[in-house]
Amino acid sequence: MLGAGVVLAAPDGKRSGPVPMHELAPGTDRLGAEVTVTAEGRWHFYVAAWRDPVAQWRHDAEIKVPRGQDVELTLGDGALLFARAARSMLAPARTKDEARRKEQARNRLLSLVERLTDPGIPPWDRLAAAIDPEISEILAAYPVRDRLTRSKRYEVVVHRERALYGAWYEFFPRSEGAQIDPLGERDPMSGTLRTAAKGLQRIADMGFDVVYLPPIHPIGSTFRKGRNNTLLAQPSDPGSPWGIGSPAGGHDAIHPDLGTIDDFDAFVAHARELGLEVALDFALQTSPDHPWVSEHPEWFNKRSDGSIAYAENPPKKYQDIYPINFDNDLDGLYRETVRILRHWMNHGVRIFRVDNPHTKALPFWERVLGDIARTDPDVIFLAEAFTRPAMMRTLAMIGFHQSYTYFTWRNTAAELTGYLTELSTVTAPFLRPNFFANTPDILHEYLQHGGPPAFCARAVLAATLSPTWGIYSGFELCENVPLRPGSEEYMDSEKYQYRPRDWAAAQLWPTGIASLITRLNSIRRDHPALHWLRNLRFHHVDQPEFLCFSKRAGTDTVLVVVNLDPHQPREATTWLDIAALGQEAGGEFTVTDELTGESYRWGQANYVRLDPGMAHIFAVTPGTP
Repeated sequence: MLGAGVVLAAPDGKRSGPVPMHELAPGTDRLGAEVTVTAEGRWHFYVAAWRDPVAQWRHDAEIKVPRGQDVELTLGDGALLFARAARSMLAPARTKDEARRKEQARNRLLSLVERLTDPGIPPWDRLAAAIDPEISEILAAYPVRDRLTRSKRYEVVVHRERALYGAWYEFFPRSEGAQIDPLGERDPMSGTLRTAAKGLQRIADMGFDVVYLPPIHPIGSTFRKGRNNTLLAQPSDPGSPWGIGSPAGGHDAIHPDLGTIDDFDAFVAHARELGLEVALDFALQTSPDHPWVSEHPEWFNKRSDGSIAYAENPPKKYQDIYPINFDNDLDGLYRETVRILRHWMNHGVRIFRVDNPHTKALPFWERVLGDIARTDPDVIFLAEAFTRPAMMRTLAMIGFHQSYTYFTWRNTAAELTGYLTELSTVTAPFLRPNFFANTPDILHEYLQHGGPPAFCARAVLAATLSPTWGIYSGFELCENVPLRPGSEEYMDSEKYQYRPRDWAAAQLWPTGIASLITRLNSIRRDHPALHWLRNLRFHHVDQPEFLCFSKRAGTDTVLVVVNLDPHQPREATTWLDIAALGQEAGGEFTVTDELTGESYRWGQANYVRLDPGMAHIFAVTPGTP
């Protein structure tokens, strides 16, 4: 008979197992076992398989002994096998505790050998001693194996919880505390890291876990973009933070207007005091004024006229940005990239949002991410890759912990159901989605035309469908004015100018939805079911304007119903998959709305009426209210 087990090796090399594998279903010949990883880092496992003579003997003995066939011969064969198992325990132990356990197990087996060969004991009592659960546990730990074979080693990379679950908030430090003269008689004055730190309490109060900062480095002046992405910048225009580099420094420097590295350290420390982590943008590109342009000209693409090619995504042009050429000095770029990342890691940054990683060499990223993971497995990388599905999947497979997604462009029930089914099944083993409801680059037409109800619906969807979600500042104020009709760019985009805001207005409906966002993050913390992705189940609704889904983890079950129409109230009947909710078929149960506190008695079919963009987030419990 076949025996098999899983041997697990921790990042420090310590091994455990083999953990016995058992048939998953009778007659399938498919074996499985559960093993548990307990620390971050790179684990390995392999499957060991062997002929199991003890299992074969037990199978035969349980047939022969009760029938009186070859009883003494059969029990004698068993004694030889258990004596062999006892001899295998004479091998040196690694620790005193292990030596003690082996000695106890060996003595137990030797006692069994004596019992099996004692003719004064009834045969069925001797057989019962051989199949005792305690003996089975000993042989599981110290199996008797013939013709042992091993599979190849498989790697399992274990990340910390924040790689899967968290709430992100993106804001521009230069806008927090910025001073703008309404009469235009004085030039605008940038906010600083010190003034931005004052805004961290507001973000923490809304329940966010991660504060994400766009690039905080010096900004070039050559071809600097002006307000609303105009080609001619005024002297007071601050430029795009993604146009990195000036005589003041490059990727390892801080913009002089924002402060110093000491100010950054103070910002990170204050965030930590409030329970926030700081995520930093890493954009591997430069302005024409970056020190790399003169120090490493081989890192850039030259055109036929000798000039350096700026970034383009036709018809879009980014004259203020030079892309990197990875063909000439991959090793040099690798060393410099790792140096920069470790510089910021040494200043408390353990999360990086990587700008456009799909436009860079994949072997480069695999090497960089692998290097960081070997020494600092807690560091997380988010891929900002709005690109083709195959590329997004590849980036996840080579080491990116999270990815932006197409969520912002999935707005109907059919679109959301299809996309989330894919994310929670097909790609879930390797790709973790981060559902940003908006970004500085993306103001979807659903938000442009739906008003505050649209912002409410998208916040609920992002916060409950995905374990990780986020917003870009201004979302809580329902900012929805595009640069022009048909554009997803914001009017007066913060990418090109300072945008101080009236945060008090964010607390007042309908000008703001900060209270809803705060409640959503609280609900997420209270419900472990919302910390996972693969437990997502959709339920049928008889009206296309509604989306109904649930998540369940242990005894915690959350059921969400959303009116996707931001313009008018809607009515529908939901038809629930009772088994997915962990409830008994045909029975009734209690659903308590975590947004309002109201409770209802529900069953399989239920009437729902919701105002525009509104939702129920139900906690499901057995029984009736």
